Amino acid sequence: MARFNGPISYIYVVFTLLGLACGARVPQLRGFVSTRNTQFVLNGSPFLFNGFNSYWMMNVATDPTERHKVSDVLREAAAAGLTVCRTWAFSDGGDRALQMSPGVYDERVFQALDFVISEARRYKVRLILSLANNFKDFGGRPQYVQWARNAGAQVSSDDDFYTNPVVKDYYKNHVKKVLTRFNTITRKVYKDDPTIMAWELINEPRCQADYSGNTVHGWAQEMATYTKSIDRNHMLEIGMEGFYGDSMATKKQNNPGYQVGTDFIKSNLIKEIDFATIHAYPDIWLSGQNDGAQLEFMQRWMASHSVDSRQILKKPLVLAEFGKSKKDPGYSIGVRDSYLTAVYRNIYNFARGSGGGAMCGGLVWQLMAEGMDSYYDGYEIILPQSPSTSAVITTQSHKMSALGHMLGRPHNHKFTKAQVVKNDHSLSAQHGHALSEPHGRRLGRRRGNTPSRPDNRIHDHMFSRTYGWKRPHVLTGPKKWRKTWP
Repeated sequence: MARFNGPISYIYVVFTLLGLACGARVPQLRGFVSTRNTQFVLNGSPFLFNGFNSYWMMNVATDPTERHKVSDVLREAAAAGLTVCRTWAFSDGGDRALQMSPGVYDERVFQALDFVISEARRYKVRLILSLANNFKDFGGRPQYVQWARNAGAQVSSDDDFYTNPVVKDYYKNHVKKVLTRFNTITRKVYKDDPTIMAWELINEPRCQADYSGNTVHGWAQEMATYTKSIDRNHMLEIGMEGFYGDSMATKKQNNPGYQVGTDFIKSNLIKEIDFATIHAYPDIWLSGQNDGAQLEFMQRWMASHSVDSRQILKKPLVLAEFGKSKKDPGYSIGVRDSYLTAVYRNIYNFARGSGGGAMCGGLVWQLMAEGMDSYYDGYEIILPQSPSTSAVITTQSHKMSALGHMLGRPHNHKFTKAQVVKNDHSLSAQHGHALSEPHGRRLGRRRGNTPSRPDNRIHDHMFSRTYGWKRPHVLTGPKKWRKTWP
């Protein structure tokens, strides 16, 4: 039910009518992104991308006078070559709720999501839409369980989200409601709109009641099957951070010293799951450890998941969240630029692989517009205020786009070292800096010889070129973490 009160509501009605009148003029993105082995494919060609997170878009767009912030970020992102955005398609209970109570939706907020999709379409940015949250922010699992408790269901903890029939029905109803939504601006049903690249079942699922990963796996299997029964056009991913579980116990040594109740291998082998995701926050997961230890962990985290996605899952992999927080000790823009450059270099290296690897893109956390102080979490990037960071991001966008074109050529596995070097040097000249080294302060560079990897002679494997190659070992860390939202 829509709620109309005061001058804001009048503006909202005006914006809605304008949207309906102009919907036919919104440009279209053609073709659905799909998968072929370990690659994304768009209109028959490999699709590699550089992208970003902006979870806040629907929430901000609920106020029509603030919608320009959504437009600004999408326009700035497109100018930087970013082609994929991950954002929330949920807000359960509380202020500006999309789902005010089970099955009851605020049309005003749904039209805000309509606007986000239409603006993404306008700027040719594809969306990964997440359907629920593990944490209490914007409702999440706790809100679903509380709704069930209020209805008389026998629930004892937030982990009942994964097993209680009442809660699971609430979630399924939300999935159906969103996927079958008719966009009042684009005039397309969400499940038929190629602007949407993929659905995400839940942001960062975790389960304290079962650290093996089996409980979350059972839920993911059920919900993936249900989601695909409604929408066969779009890809689907779970939303996992990448923690290993019991199905391949030896791989748990790659976790940051603890488990969260998920099984990266087992759950991403679900046939309805089209690609795998990982998140990486060594500054939080290994809080208190120095930059070197955190970078070594990042090195192993990306390497192990890239190999597993290629050899075991045989599906594409996306680094769906990573960033550098202003709250970290010793932070500066130069340090952030160095970190992003190092991560981006290795996304590129793993994407290049031998004729194309499993790593297909990365989504930095997170882009925001100017004047959004109440949403800041330390990781925010405002592109107009950060020209050096914008240059790092733009360079990566061009490199991934160029690599996608290269991999799309016949017999791409035969491209030479000279071609790759020429490509990198060309991009360096365009953006005014060398790609071979991070920007700003170099973090713990080792001098002397560093080992080369036989399958990657142009760029040394992972962070070895800048930080030295380390053999894997187990790290310890805090038992849990979560982001802090406004």
